[in-house]
Amino acid sequence: MKIYRILAIFLILSRCSGALFADTDIKSNAPLTLQQCIETALENNPEAAASRWDATAAGFRYDQAKAGLMPSMNIEAGHSRFLDQQRLVAARYNGEPGEFDRDMFRGDLIIRMQIFTGGRIENEIKAADLLRKAEENKLARTLDEIVLNVSAIFYSMLGQDKVIESLGFSINVLEEHLKQVSQLLSAQKASRLDYLRTEVRLADLRQNLVKEKNISAVQKRILVNLMGTEQDFKNLSVSGRLIFEPVQLQAEPLISQAFDTRSDYLGAKAKAEAQVRKIAAAKSAYLPQVSIQGSYGLRADMDGDLEDVGSLGITATIPIFDKKNDPKISEEEAVLSAARERLRKLELQIRQDIETAILDIGSGAERIKAIEKAIEQAKESLRIERQKYDLGAGSMTDVLDAQSALLQSETAYYKAMADVNIAKVRLDWAAGGIKK
Repeated sequence: MKIYRILAIFLILSRCSGALFADTDIKSNAPLTLQQCIETALENNPEAAASRWDATAAGFRYDQAKAGLMPSMNIEAGHSRFLDQQRLVAARYNGEPGEFDRDMFRGDLIIRMQIFTGGRIENEIKAADLLRKAEENKLARTLDEIVLNVSAIFYSMLGQDKVIESLGFSINVLEEHLKQVSQLLSAQKASRLDYLRTEVRLADLRQNLVKEKNISAVQKRILVNLMGTEQDFKNLSVSGRLIFEPVQLQAEPLISQAFDTRSDYLGAKAKAEAQVRKIAAAKSAYLPQVSIQGSYGLRADMDGDLEDVGSLGITATIPIFDKKNDPKISEEEAVLSAARERLRKLELQIRQDIETAILDIGSGAERIKAIEKAIEQAKESLRIERQKYDLGAGSMTDVLDAQSALLQSETAYYKAMADVNIAKVRLDWAAGGIKK
């Protein structure tokens, strides 16, 4: 499994190096599509990179747990000085002569292997494996959230661009209208008050345009941060369409899909299952622990006498009294109860996310239908008021009010379109089926 962990690291590093080229590509002034923004964010976003490293670290923890099944091998060396002379090696029969010295040197090769732990190692391995899967699911969910956030800000930017475009168009129309009023004023066919009212409304539109452009600049900064790039956000632009197609949605099938596929839910389940294994591992402290140990080494004294020694044995440790075991088990059981409650909370949250997104899509669809009719009415009303004013039968106030009503309807329409597209992506995210 270590080779897979190493390959994962190389994959992350390759993504980072690829991100450098991606960053170079998006520094051009060409508008970015949603797919380009998502791909760049998945490669460069710091949280995505951190989650990949977390998943890699969990893989190494799994390898560590599996290593508990393997024997350990160590070399031990040392020097001891005694008050009284000691035998170099223990006597092997009665009356055996030996070498004595106060200084002893030793070197041993020691091999240890646990052959029975009451299921502790096996449960630790399974728990580590489940936690590794939980981290992988967490990584998948982090990527889903990045896609959601990038998509949301992208659609907001598309709507904001349309709002700015509509404001710019209204300003151009009002500037032409101001010229017309100026000509009528010169011909004494319009009042000075009409000219001043038009100027005030034009100044208000220009102020609104500055405000909306500031909002757009903030959105660009957010998108650049999500993409994890260092480019100048002021030159950033996006390209896409706000599309809405009415669909019939039912919550229960999507909720069932979320329970089967949503990565954060699967990760929470894996953590709860891992905690069950941790409890079993803690309970193994009540069972005997059996291990075998073998060693081979050399003993030497200051005179240069040298002897080799070796042993092979089996050791059993039978627990009788250890006050730490009960609190440890109780701790792990409390953690399991907390994990199960968080899993239940997530189930409720999934239902809320899906049902809320469906309601947002439905209400957004109704808003769009209503605003489309309002736009048609506002356009016709503006046309009529302009004709009446040109014929001297209407007032400038009516014309300006009609122009303002049209602008408000168009602004509301584009924002509603952006909200519906965001709600659709949020529904995909909530149901666990978001597309990358």
